[in-house]
Amino acid sequence: MALRFLLEYVRASDLAVAAAVLFACSAVASRLASRGAPMLWPVLGIIPTLFAHLDDIYEWGAAALARSGGTFPYRGMWGGCSSGVVTSVPANVEHVLRTNFANYLKGPYYRERFAELLGEGIFNADGEAWRAQRRAATAEMHSARFLEFSSGTIDRLVHSRLVPLLSRLTERGDAVDLQEVLLRFTFDNICAAAFGADAGCLADGLPDVPFARNFERATELSLRRFVTPPFIWKAKRLLGVGSERALVEAARAVREFAEWTVADRRAELRKIGTLSARCDLLSRLMSSPGAGYSDTFLRDFCISFILAGRDTSSVALAWFFWLLASHPDVESRVLDDVRAARGDVRGMDYLHAALTEAMRLYPPVPVDFKEALADDVLPDGTVVRARQRVIYYTYAMGRDPAAWGPDCLEFRPERWMRGGAFAGGGESPFKYVVFNAGPRLCIGKRFAYTQMKTAAAAVLARFRVEVLPGQEVKPKLNTTLYMKNGLMVRFTTREQQQPVHVVAAGED
Repeated sequence: MALRFLLEYVRASDLAVAAAVLFACSAVASRLASRGAPMLWPVLGIIPTLFAHLDDIYEWGAAALARSGGTFPYRGMWGGCSSGVVTSVPANVEHVLRTNFANYLKGPYYRERFAELLGEGIFNADGEAWRAQRRAATAEMHSARFLEFSSGTIDRLVHSRLVPLLSRLTERGDAVDLQEVLLRFTFDNICAAAFGADAGCLADGLPDVPFARNFERATELSLRRFVTPPFIWKAKRLLGVGSERALVEAARAVREFAEWTVADRRAELRKIGTLSARCDLLSRLMSSPGAGYSDTFLRDFCISFILAGRDTSSVALAWFFWLLASHPDVESRVLDDVRAARGDVRGMDYLHAALTEAMRLYPPVPVDFKEALADDVLPDGTVVRARQRVIYYTYAMGRDPAAWGPDCLEFRPERWMRGGAFAGGGESPFKYVVFNAGPRLCIGKRFAYTQMKTAAAAVLARFRVEVLPGQEVKPKLNTTLYMKNGLMVRFTTREQQQPVHVVAAGED
């Protein structure tokens, strides 16, 4: 009896050891085959490796790409339908975003994770739905009337809300989370541009705004789906429990606000027959000749516009102010640039370069991806199968010595200047992919620079921004490069050589 038990135990132990050896050998072979790429474990794929680096995910990813020659394969958990390649090679990015654009879509993987919030909005669309919204947005956002209107909204918000708020904080000597203040500023601004509505986030006392709170909550919960196995979040959605229930409720509140705004504007159009006195994006789309856009189209479009414009500019500005705090020489040159331009943002070339350089090191969207429609081969020889994803790592691309030289980790706005003028237009957008590139190049790029330059110039002309010591400033794992712990600062009044009133004239 004892002998039989011992033989069975030995056989079980042998099987366990054999399984462990096979498991380890498979993982090691996978890594060796991938030229120093991250470990791909049996069943779990890259998941264990990612979890081990959640606290430094962006730096780890950049280092992994450097070790593997700029591209490595990845595979998610078995049954999760997630696999493809990660790349920081500009030629690969150009191939995906322009050369073979028709083969690379947002894809169903992306769309179903944002379905509740974005519907069929431009940020979530492919094919003809995307092209129709792109045409409409380009025509309206690049029109002289909208540029004048949006510049005016930025100017009024900066001088009637942002500057007075910072003045009150200065008088009281209060510290504040600058990232939170900038998020409120850009949300108010984007709502004014999209809906012609005052969200009130920067009102006295920094009140709770239900629409803004629900929008942030819906965005956060939508993003959670990207790191949760589908069988888990889909089961929770089916049962209407937990984070999925919270997502449905938050997204419903956002859609209801947007629907109410669209309906109210429709009623105004029917009542007076014109919206010519209004220049916000919703009114221009609604009254454009022969457009005939449905209310659902307008709702989804405006929600996507808010998502695209809310977080990106505020996050870029937060990292910009943080970098200035540790580079007083750059701050001094930016201030000279602002004063010399006498308030005209179009003349602030060095400020433009400094913002561009800040986004090179800390891109607002650190990682993005597209899904292949059919099998393909990237320029570096990497094979991509149909329905696999190509993840392009913007954060790593901005820190690549091959692209930016041995000083690529330094904050040096001068790399964008030639003969005293901003010369960034000469750089390939597939090397500096902060605003995307190819047919999906960000149509709000001009708006974003005008917004950032107007706010930065107005703040720096009036205040010194002191970053409080002792805080840990690091990126948060998110699709937008938030500071994980915010940015606590204190403002003091700057002695001005001459009054500077920044005018948010549209960028050329």
